[in-house]
Amino acid sequence: MPTVIGHHNITKDSKHWLNSPKRKELFGPLGITNIRTFVDPQNPKQVAVMMDVPDMDALSAMMQSQKAADAMAFDGVVPESLVILVEATG
Repeated sequence: MPTVIGHHNITKDSKHWLNSPKRKELFGPLGITNIRTFVDPQNPKQVAVMMDVPDMDALSAMMQSQKAADAMAFDGVVPESLVILVEATG
């Protein structure tokens, strides 16, 4: 199960982003676990999430959905700033 990091900018304050229920609502049904959040202390508008993803295809499909777009809008995510990194092996 790869670990994935997604980093992006936000338009809302980091407290709102950190306390949002949307990550669990969106990722929980996909079996994604160990979700951790990060905020750049020098620029709290830059944030990241790290998580263990059992099915990358399911995550990719979900990220293209309207539900994901709505969750990102709620959280203040700047979609065009989103970069997803996948744990590399060997």
